[in-house]
Amino acid sequence: MSSKLDYISDTWKDGLFANKVVFCTGGAGTICSAQVRALVHLGANACIIGRNVEKTERVAKDIATVRPGAKVIGVGAVDVRKLESLNDAVARCVEEFGGIDFVIAGAAGNFLASINQLSANAFKSVIDIDVLGSYNTLKATLPYLVESAKKHRVDPNTLKPSPTGTGGRIIFISATIHYRTMPFQAHVSVAKAGIDALSHSVAVEFGPLGITSNIIAPGPIAATEGMDRLLPSDAKNVYIKTQPLGRIGSVRDIADATVYVFADTGSYVSGQVLVVDGAAWRMSAGGGSFGKLEYPDFLLSGDAVPNVKGSKESKL
Repeated sequence: MSSKLDYISDTWKDGLFANKVVFCTGGAGTICSAQVRALVHLGANACIIGRNVEKTERVAKDIATVRPGAKVIGVGAVDVRKLESLNDAVARCVEEFGGIDFVIAGAAGNFLASINQLSANAFKSVIDIDVLGSYNTLKATLPYLVESAKKHRVDPNTLKPSPTGTGGRIIFISATIHYRTMPFQAHVSVAKAGIDALSHSVAVEFGPLGITSNIIAPGPIAATEGMDRLLPSDAKNVYIKTQPLGRIGSVRDIADATVYVFADTGSYVSGQVLVVDGAAWRMSAGGGSFGKLEYPDFLLSGDAVPNVKGSKESKL
């Protein structure tokens, strides 16, 4: 990214997250890397986790350039579906930095497919990556979140923030598509609903220990893989005209929301869903079109969604 304003606004003060450690799954992705980049710019060090070794390490090195002295570790070859894989990544992060203060659970899978086209294995794959992966991320990092929360609690008598800053906070990356549903996304809708429920449970069970747990639900964000998959270029201009704010979002919008939740500004925010979508989800109740995939005509045709990798026609 070419400038600070590409990934964070001028609202936040430098050094806000000095001496803090961020652990982020899906950290080499467009949205999550911007979130981490913003936190590192504001003083944090980070471990980003991914499947692809070369990409994860390359993105980590790039993020570290935003602040002199920043340390960012890229841990590749991690499968969030396997708890032992995440435990190893967490151990490496803690060995390097001494602990973990903030967690972003952002690993996800997505593609367009109708239920007829969606095999049981393809459905399970998304559930495993999104829901089980989020749960494994939580389980692997929870002891360190508890430790950090204990160090950084707001004084219950004076309500003054900790002089050492904040910690013990987790954000799960979700979506808005399950609020009113859309075609070709049954697998993702189910997965994201599960992630939302998980976050709410964490907030209730671990709030007494000082941990906050929240959801950030991005809407359509420019220059992301998800946007390219779900909204082809031939439909993008028409779609933008239907948006309440007349634009789609930027990764900076998501990064700023992340800073808000992790900073003192979010000290009493827990068990919440922070939708960052410019009111986009309120504009439709599903339906619409995905480029040339007009609803309901495409579904009624019986054709398969083209160019879907890794899926097979399911047998009814």
